[in-house]
Amino acid sequence: MSAHHPPSTPPDAGVEEDRRALRARLLALRAALPGRAGADARIAAILLPLLERLAVRCVGFYWPIQQEFDARAVVAQWLTTDTGRCAALPAVSRPGAPLDFHLWTPQTPMVKGHYGIPVPDGTAAAQPDALLIPCVGFSPDKFRLGYGGGFYDRTLAAMPTPPVAIGIGFEACRIALQAQEHDLPMDWIVSEAGVF
Repeated sequence: MSAHHPPSTPPDAGVEEDRRALRARLLALRAALPGRAGADARIAAILLPLLERLAVRCVGFYWPIQQEFDARAVVAQWLTTDTGRCAALPAVSRPGAPLDFHLWTPQTPMVKGHYGIPVPDGTAAAQPDALLIPCVGFSPDKFRLGYGGGFYDRTLAAMPTPPVAIGIGFEACRIALQAQEHDLPMDWIVSEAGVF
């Protein structure tokens, strides 16, 4: 007679399950956020001076998906005030790899990349000194909850000179979050309530 053993699960399987549920709840919350236009305007008004103050030369940012804050207008405005600046968008070369960044301007032709997200078509690679990183959720100690693919954690860990990491999220998505071993804190978080 054999003893019954429950199937073994990785020690952090429960944490991942919790994070999946939290992520789904926060995405639904963000999609239904009241006063969204005002919140976006406040984030834009906070983000531009922060980029100026940090003396960033090349900013990597993201193409907005799933009701993320759209940083394109802020980045375009930031580019116009100094011809020595550049901006870049990420591209996924393959799952599990760090993101590659390619130069972007508002006139750059775009093509569909992995996951259907637009990427610059044939522009040169870039090495950003600051990254704008979308947050599904974020904690008071500046850890972010993303979509679960780990792209930004891998990218930040792989960059030879760590860029300034600026998480962007909404106050309704500020949460208590237990950081995991691979999670890297943001240097700054920007929300409609301010910058910290």
